[in-house]
Amino acid sequence: MSTTHRPFVGQIVHYVSHGTPVREDGSQAFRPACRAAIVTEVDPTYAGRIGLAVLNPTGQFFHSLDSGGCELLPVEAGPLKGGTWHWPEEV
Repeated sequence: MSTTHRPFVGQIVHYVSHGTPVREDGSQAFRPACRAAIVTEVDPTYAGRIGLAVLNPTGQFFHSLDSGGCELLPVEAGPLKGGTWHWPEEV
């Protein structure tokens, strides 16, 4: 994470959903996808771990620091990994 760009409470980031379980043939009904999320907490010792309120098309999901938080995984690090967050891509 950039040392000059730290997440703060109220900021919009992208959360990567887990998708549905992988079937025996390797397919999924719903693959992991980016969802809008609002930062609700920032770990005081590591700003790459945050609590989120995730906005899904069918409802909301809350992931607090007490339940483990969400880890930063930059888009350039490779394939999307469910349960992580990253900065929105620039258009």
